[in-house]
Amino acid sequence: MATENLPLRTISIDSADFEELQQNAWGREFKSAELELDGQTFQAKFGLRGGHTRNYSKKSYEVRIEGGKTLHWNAEYDDPSMMRNALSFYFFNKIGVPSPETDHFWLVINGVPQGVYLEIEAVDQLFFKKRDIGYLSLLYAVNDNADFSLTDPVSKDKKSSLFDGYELMKGKTGTKSRLASFVRNLNRTSGKNLAVHTARRLDISQYLLWLAGAVLTGNYDGFDQNYALYEHSTSGKYRIIPWDYEGTWGRNCYGKPCGSDLVRLQGYNKLTEKLFTFPACRRKYRTILRKQLQSTFTTEKLEPVISKMHARLSPAIRGDYTRKASYDSFLTEPAFIYNYIKERREILQHSLREWV
Repeated sequence: MATENLPLRTISIDSADFEELQQNAWGREFKSAELELDGQTFQAKFGLRGGHTRNYSKKSYEVRIEGGKTLHWNAEYDDPSMMRNALSFYFFNKIGVPSPETDHFWLVINGVPQGVYLEIEAVDQLFFKKRDIGYLSLLYAVNDNADFSLTDPVSKDKKSSLFDGYELMKGKTGTKSRLASFVRNLNRTSGKNLAVHTARRLDISQYLLWLAGAVLTGNYDGFDQNYALYEHSTSGKYRIIPWDYEGTWGRNCYGKPCGSDLVRLQGYNKLTEKLFTFPACRRKYRTILRKQLQSTFTTEKLEPVISKMHARLSPAIRGDYTRKASYDSFLTEPAFIYNYIKERREILQHSLREWV
C-alpha cells in the first residue's frame, strides 16, 4: 500500500468551495473544511499557498485549524526528491538554527487521493512557544526587497519604504519603524558606528550561523527573501529563521540542476556585505563554516538521514501519479545529493583558502 509508511491526512470540503479554490490560483480566500489528523477530527479553514507554484496542477495548501494551529502542506512539485525542504530544515536544526519541523504524508481530499505532501510547521506563536523562545515581533521576508538595502533590486530606485519586502506577522507599534531604522543605519554608517549599531540590534553569531546554513545548502533565493526575522524578547536583537528551501542541494526552485557553485561563500545581501567589512566577523564566519564542513556537512553524517527519508518515501512516491518527476528520477536523487555535498565541500574549502 502506498501510504503504509506515511501518515494520512484527510480533508472534507464542500465540492463547490474546493473547485473555486482550484480555479482561482491567486486567490487568498479560505474555505471551511473538516480535517482528520492523527485519529482526530478538527474544524479548519482551507486555502492555497505558495508563489509561482500556485499555477501548477498540483497545488500547495495552508490549513488553519480551529484553536490557532497552522499547517503548511507543500506539494514539492518541482523537487524530484521531495526531500530538499525537509533535509534543509533538518540540517539547520542540527547546526543550531531553530527551524520548522517537517513530516511527509499522504493527502486525501473528498475521498480522492492527492498523493504525497510535505507538512511544514508554521513559524508563528506556537513555533516560539514550543521552543521557549521569547519574541517581540515577527516578520516574513516575502520578496527580494527584503535584502537590507536602500534601493529596489530591480529598478535600482530608492525604495518607497524600507519595510518593502516584509509582511508583519506579529508586533506592536514601532515594529516597522524599528526595522526601517535598522536598515537605514546599516547602510548609512561604517566603522565604529556600524559596529555599535549591528552589535546592539543584531544577534551576529546567530546570523552568521544561519548564513553558513544557507551557503552550505545552496539556497540562492534564501538571502534576500524566504526567511523570517524576529526580535528576541530578552536581548531585543534580530534573529533569523530559514523558510522555503526547496531550491537547494544542487537544484534551483524549479527543480533544474544548477551546479554546486551557484552560491558564493559570502551569500548575497547588504547586511552580510556590511558585516564582512569587519575582520572579526569574517574570522567568526570562517570558523563556523570550517566547523560545519568538518562535522555536520559531510556525506558520512548526512547519508543515513537521506537514506532513511528516501526509503520511507519510496513506496508512496511509486504510487503517486500526481507528481511531475518520474519514480526513476526519484530513485537517482540520493546519488545526486551526495554528489552535491562532495562538490560543495570542495568548492567551499577552496573558497575559504582564497578569501581575504
